[in-house]
Amino acid sequence: MAPTLQVHSVNVGTAQHLRIGERKILTAIGKSSTPGPVAVGRLGLAGDEQADLSVHGGLDKAVYAYPAVHYDFWQTQRRERGVSLFDEPLPPGFLGENLTVEGLLEQDVYVGDRLHFPDCVLRVTAPREPCYKFNAVMGFAQAGRAMAIAGCCGWYLAVEQQGSIAAGQTATLVPGQRGLSIAQAFSGKFAKHAR
Repeated sequence: MAPTLQVHSVNVGTAQHLRIGERKILTAIGKSSTPGPVAVGRLGLAGDEQADLSVHGGLDKAVYAYPAVHYDFWQTQRRERGVSLFDEPLPPGFLGENLTVEGLLEQDVYVGDRLHFPDCVLRVTAPREPCYKFNAVMGFAQAGRAMAIAGCCGWYLAVEQQGSIAAGQTATLVPGQRGLSIAQAFSGKFAKHAR
């Protein structure tokens, strides 16, 4: 039986200004859950924006998927650093992902694999790379390093067949050449951060 992925939440957001120290930067990392179905075009989900196309956006990074199981890790990280005042659960999309997913992790997904949803097909392209904006949103300066050590990065997807996607849908994973898993690609890129 082919591995499957379940969509827990579909999240979109618009670019907004975020203050980091003395600087004001434009970011679209803040995504929120939206009722589906949501149209999926070549450059991503309808109603979603990206502020820095070098890290998220364009044809190869049109959609960002993140495993919901990692939310417990980030909840703990924030609690231990006193960032989360009331220890409230983080809402889907908090890590900037378009799809909060269940059923597959970084070691299960390979560059070139395809996810066949009922109405669209997405191809796995690369792991997410944490940046200073991620640190700011998470509320502590070592968030990117924590992601590098734990390997909980999620993955970017290109849109191979346009259509729509909705929370509750299941996608079947169709393996590609299986040369490099997202976990391997991420650890290779971020080995220096884990030291």
